[in-house]
Amino acid sequence: PIRGNPREWMTSMGRRSAGASVAHLFCELYLKLEVVGLARDHTYQLPLTQQDVGDARGLSNVHVNRVLRDLRESGLISWRRGGLEITDWQELAKLCDFDPTYLHLDRGAT
Repeated sequence: PIRGNPREWMTSMGRRSAGASVAHLFCELYLKLEVVGLARDHTYQLPLTQQDVGDARGLSNVHVNRVLRDLRESGLISWRRGGLEITDWQELAKLCDFDPTYLHLDRGAT
């Protein structure tokens, strides 16, 4: 089942650019993991492959590779050794128009 706002999920799948869709996934995962104590300082474990990210967002592995390269080169993320660091939260959230209120979490965006 889809948790949170189904419209937000549908927007991620159909209306956002590939970069914005992946950025949105990273922002959402961070906030959900932060709430349960598995993320802090904009860093969390992300034991996924590029293929996993592509499958989650309906993107080819080649496209995900390009998106990740662009996000890294823009200074927005660092992803290595199974860990993701969001190095510029404000710009990453801005890129994907991230609004955490649809998640209905106890904490808001950091």
